[in-house]
Amino acid sequence: MIIDQALLDQLSAEARTNPRLRQAYDLRNTENDNSQRLLNALEVGTVMPIHRHLKSSESIVIIRGEMIMRIFDNFGKVTDEYTLEPGGKYPMIQVKKGQWHSLEVLENGMVVFEAKDGKYEPLGDEDVMGR
Repeated sequence: MIIDQALLDQLSAEARTNPRLRQAYDLRNTENDNSQRLLNALEVGTVMPIHRHLKSSESIVIIRGEMIMRIFDNFGKVTDEYTLEPGGKYPMIQVKKGQWHSLEVLENGMVVFEAKDGKYEPLGDEDVMGR
């Protein structure tokens, strides 16, 4: 599969009309593929709560756009903050398993590649800070 600008533009257009201001595109080969590999188009204003993934680290590669990734301690205090952008100082981040994190989109039309281990499981209440 070739991923071109037309696909990225389509995903961004869908994200703009999605109430959550984001749109995922599954890159797995089959539903039996027990990984999570996806493109995620995100728009300014999408709400990403502080959350964690207890079963997997999370790799995020910035394809286009700019965002701030914030890392938190167990009390909700920001411990690290990185501005991610393609060609910038931080074009990719690996969030370790169990690490609280969130992001803020700075530029409309943003698209990232995300990868995690294992099948998709919705976040439980214990995985979203403040729930």
